[in-house]
Amino acid sequence: MKFGFPVTERLKSKKIIQSLFPKGKDAFVYPIKVKYILHPTPSNTPPQVLFTVPKRTFKRAVDRNAIKRLLKEAYRLNKHLLHDEAGNYKIAYIAFVYIAKEKLPFDTIERKTISVFERLKG
Repeated sequence: MKFGFPVTERLKSKKIIQSLFPKGKDAFVYPIKVKYILHPTPSNTPPQVLFTVPKRTFKRAVDRNAIKRLLKEAYRLNKHLLHDEAGNYKIAYIAFVYIAKEKLPFDTIERKTISVFERLKG
């Protein structure tokens, strides 16, 4: 199992991002809100992922970037929980939105990320 986070797994398409937020389904475990779109049929390609932290809550870019790094690390270490026994993924696109008002420690973010993955898988 590889724990990398290659460029191919990053969601950068404006068109997809603009369709993800109004049309995507929601999952929520404080402090992470997730918007996602499912594949029509399970695929062996991992989902493309987007991480966002609101500028309204965290004014300094240093703080936003630090939280995004924590979210990316939690995703990278636990993304294997998203695929089924056959190695297929049901989810095509995911957006992680950090909604807490304060910066939380990594172990809390990782625990919450795992519980989000369990909701998405179930």
